Amino acid sequence: MNITSIIENGVIKAVKELYGADISAGDITMNVTRKDFEGDYTVVTFPFTRIAKKKPQDIAQELGEWLTANLAEVDRFNVIQGFLNLSIGEAYWRNFLLDMAGDENYGRQPRNDRKVMIEYCSPNTNKPLHLGHIRNILLGWSCSQLYDAAGYDVVKVQIVNDRGIAICKSMLAWQKWAKGATPQSTGTKPDHFVGDYYVLFEKKFQEEYKAWQQTAEASAIYEANKKEDQNPEQFFKAYKNSYFNEYSQLGKEAREMLQRWEAGDEETLQLWKTMNGWVYEGFEETYRKLGVSFDKYYYESQTYLLGKDAVEEGLQKGIFYKKEDGSVWVDLTDAGLDHKILLRSDGTSVYITQDIGTAKMRYQDFAPEKMVYVVADEQNYHFQVLFEILKRLGEPYADGLYHLSYGMVDLPSGKMKSREGTVVDADDLIAEVVEEARTAAKERGEITSLPEAEQEEIIRRIALAALKFHIIKVFPKKRMVFDPKESVDLQGQTGPYVQNAYVRIKSVLRKAEQEGIDLNEKDLAAHYGPIEAQERELIQSLYAFPDLVLEAANQYDPSSIANYCYDLAKGFHKFYTDHSILRAESPEARAFRIQLSSAVANTLKTGMHLLGIEMVERM
Repeated sequence: MNITSIIENGVIKAVKELYGADISAGDITMNVTRKDFEGDYTVVTFPFTRIAKKKPQDIAQELGEWLTANLAEVDRFNVIQGFLNLSIGEAYWRNFLLDMAGDENYGRQPRNDRKVMIEYCSPNTNKPLHLGHIRNILLGWSCSQLYDAAGYDVVKVQIVNDRGIAICKSMLAWQKWAKGATPQSTGTKPDHFVGDYYVLFEKKFQEEYKAWQQTAEASAIYEANKKEDQNPEQFFKAYKNSYFNEYSQLGKEAREMLQRWEAGDEETLQLWKTMNGWVYEGFEETYRKLGVSFDKYYYESQTYLLGKDAVEEGLQKGIFYKKEDGSVWVDLTDAGLDHKILLRSDGTSVYITQDIGTAKMRYQDFAPEKMVYVVADEQNYHFQVLFEILKRLGEPYADGLYHLSYGMVDLPSGKMKSREGTVVDADDLIAEVVEEARTAAKERGEITSLPEAEQEEIIRRIALAALKFHIIKVFPKKRMVFDPKESVDLQGQTGPYVQNAYVRIKSVLRKAEQEGIDLNEKDLAAHYGPIEAQERELIQSLYAFPDLVLEAANQYDPSSIANYCYDLAKGFHKFYTDHSILRAESPEARAFRIQLSSAVANTLKTGMHLLGIEMVERM
């Protein structure tokens, strides 16, 4: 039983004995004591005034006296108004440390035979992965690791958006202007190669659009449709999509290519397969660099017709309704939403129809009790509608659906735009942080004596720690501005700073072994005391880790783990500076501090692993 449960049970018994009332753990408000007060845990006594008919501070005094007399773990207490601050005895903290030290699975829960599915990344096959995808991938991966640590079986999936007009733009641009070039013939990473043609299409389209604006046809449309005080530049900026769909020659050719694809034209399908194959090859290389993987891929080309059976079922049950033109809709106004179309009048499905079918397919494939969609907050409304529809259809997994909505990533110069090529490509960013880490390593000179391959592996791990930690430490729902220069700073609240704490500990342990010191002298460590304040703080931080892992999983918030690792590393760095470990004042102190250091190292390694970050032993 953990200490919070021990205290809660004690308070329940104390209230019964002192005031004759029955309460439960849910009636008790307890927090970690603020650092500016003495104590470890604080019980709030204001809720008990009705039961005890006494002032909160009097109740706190009586509860404190009862708990210190009846709970061996409680050493002393103090009262601040209606707040009872309890100090836990050294024996409890010492026993806890020696029990968990050396346990490499500390913080991980036993398997619970429950399954969760997490969808993340879900890219389009017309461009390479970029900075926005990196945030999505890192959130999805770290949440999958958190749920695994919480005891779940985790299925990692993505839906690849491999069809549609955007993909046809890349295909058409290659067909018109590539002259048979391939990634191999140009020495270009395959997904970047395809993305270059997506950007080229936009460039050619803009040229076409600009030329059209000078025509009499464009002038007539402007005069007939302009709003009051709207100048030509403003009008044509807003009119671009209409032009693409109604007048553009490139737009016409792209739409015709999409129609040929949907009709199964062999030549079009072959080009589509070839170019998508290039993109998939590039994607897999980026995934390997980031150290992530997936258990199953779903493809929009295979799922975009799904959901029609579910719509028909909803019509028969009266959940959906049909308009006179034959289109099918659902009325969600009673849920604070809107009317949503599910099938067009020509019988074709819309995006949400596909998502309904894909959700049903995934449940048939894996039967998860939870499905988590990691998608930017631009799609909040879409998922509110999707989840409400699945709930009304009576899907057995409907209550386990969750949209992990995260804030978009901006550059200091503004929003990224793939069509205009103003994005930070994932591969370029990874290369940049690796180069920055290499430069910093050379300046320090501490790994130059190692074999070159080992140096490169250390540099790679440091670089990815810098990148991943910089992104994950931000609360998911918060929009963030990504400054590439700041992200590769190897000092401050960064991944390498946390790694350095681990490196320090491993260095101490190596020196201890070289000096013939036994690293597992727990019997000797058990006689150490009194425990120093910084040692106590580190032990209490270690104690909080398992509960934090569960909370982070339940809240879909890996940023709390990143900030925990930083705080633990910061605490150890200070302890390391202020206290000697191998030259401690006594053999007992040395043995205790070795156990403490080992426990910190294991917990840092586990915590960073949950973020997808590998540790290093030298840097």
